[in-house]
Amino acid sequence: MPKADLRDYLAAERTLLAWIRTGLALMGFGFVVARFGLFLQQLRVFEHASSAAPYGFSLWFGTALIAVGVLVNAGSAWHHIKLVRQLDRGESGRSHSLFPTVATALFLALVGLAMAIYLVSVRRSATIESNLSEDNVMAASENTGIVNKSGAHTVDQTVDKLKNILQTNGVTLIALVDHSGEAEKVGMKMRPTKLPIFGRPKAGTPLMLAAPSIVIDLTLKMLVWEDSNGKVWLSYNSPAYLAERHGLPEEFLKNVTVVEVLATAAGQ
Repeated sequence: MPKADLRDYLAAERTLLAWIRTGLALMGFGFVVARFGLFLQQLRVFEHASSAAPYGFSLWFGTALIAVGVLVNAGSAWHHIKLVRQLDRGESGRSHSLFPTVATALFLALVGLAMAIYLVSVRRSATIESNLSEDNVMAASENTGIVNKSGAHTVDQTVDKLKNILQTNGVTLIALVDHSGEAEKVGMKMRPTKLPIFGRPKAGTPLMLAAPSIVIDLTLKMLVWEDSNGKVWLSYNSPAYLAERHGLPEEFLKNVTVVEVLATAAGQ
């Protein structure tokens, strides 16, 4: 029985190479998906995150894709051998099943849908966790007399903005303590943290005369720092807390509430 035409063999070889490319793409993509979850876990460890998000599903998705890629390559090789034998026998007219192609397409569609749902759930979980973190910061401030305001700029930009505001309003910047910079000098790593200390004798002296113990908390200061999520905060003593702690007369309260105005302006 005559063999099939050379073009049939070449077409079969092109089909084999196409399936091999598909299998390799599946295995490569599966490896990336599997490593994605591990990368996120390592990133959270590096940032000292308080809880771990459920990133393990990406490992299963990636492993499944790799396994399917292996099956595609093995199946395509088996199918190619079978087809070449049929061509050798002159059976070139036999139709071939569409099942492998359709099954692969449906599988990829299902995996894509599952990954989309998974990524949405991870994003939602991260958003909720971020909100909880901010709530915890604010809740802690209520118990310690510390007010935390979120900033819209970096630590350095916020401090520079505060300097300009102080100068414009005639408030003296007494000192600027760069805690993160000092930590770096001794070989330690610390997120950007700076403490501007400022005041005006004309406003501060009457407070000290009315409540001498307030000298412990004066002059005014504001902590500008970055948390583990890269968010910048401006923290300062609550004026109400200072008044209650030192028995400050109400008429002098306005002398310390200026810190709230400064924090709001510098954080915008």
